[in-house]
Amino acid sequence: MADIDNNTDAKNFYLNIPQKNEAFFLKGSNSLDWGMTNRLSRIFNPKSGRTVMLAVDHGYFQGPATGLERVDVNILPLLPYADTLMLTRGILRSLVPPSFAGGIVLRSSGGPSILKELSNEQIAVDIEDVLRLNASAMAVQIFVGGAFETQTVHNLTRLVDLGNRYGVPTLGVTAVGKELVRDAKYLRLACRICAELGATYVKTYFVEEGFETVTASCPVPIVIAGGKKLPELEALKMAYRSVQQGALGVDMGRNIFQSEAPMAMIQAVRRVVHENETPQRAYDFFLSAKSESRERQA
Repeated sequence: MADIDNNTDAKNFYLNIPQKNEAFFLKGSNSLDWGMTNRLSRIFNPKSGRTVMLAVDHGYFQGPATGLERVDVNILPLLPYADTLMLTRGILRSLVPPSFAGGIVLRSSGGPSILKELSNEQIAVDIEDVLRLNASAMAVQIFVGGAFETQTVHNLTRLVDLGNRYGVPTLGVTAVGKELVRDAKYLRLACRICAELGATYVKTYFVEEGFETVTASCPVPIVIAGGKKLPELEALKMAYRSVQQGALGVDMGRNIFQSEAPMAMIQAVRRVVHENETPQRAYDFFLSAKSESRERQA
């Protein structure tokens, strides 16, 4: 054999090709460990650099919200079109097939229901269970300006420490209470606090005025929350404007699973996020796909 005989002519060290040292594609990620970036690449599509997250974690404080009464019936058919699922460990274990190859973002804070003060959250999952479930990230909500602001910020920093120790990204979710103004000034404050305290990426809301200043002033990726249910065209316009102004994806729930045609809607959102499709063209696709689905069911 060549190695035994020390026949160097049979070896090729490619001396004319320098070794590449490519930076990871996400902003603010150059100093992260391999395991951390590998998990992020399950959330963000390496080709587009963006993500379509499907948020179905509402039950952790709302119970069976409209569209989530039966996750097995309403949500599982959408999995082929979601880059990532954001959900609780209870739903993951009981309903999601382990063959799902996308990212898993575990809701990792909780406590109060809609009947109580929502900002009174605690850490709600152990890091060992996060690893046991092979999660791609942990999601923790902070209530900047809320009654329990410091407590929720501490939840974030605690999970950041644990995530850094074990190579798991932390998603900082900026909650907006009823008494807080949802504008660019507030979102700049909340997103920057998340990033400064170590969040790997941030989930926040889109605002019509000044959203580009929110993404520009946050040194880590931002994805937008879908928020309340909108007409499909409006939701697609929101997704389009957010990614054109610097967001690296969406984390939509109600605007997908409460749509008249959820499967058509999530595919339309993917076209906007990953292909820069215009909202109107994506909406035309939605209408066509919805019509075809109804014809098949007839």
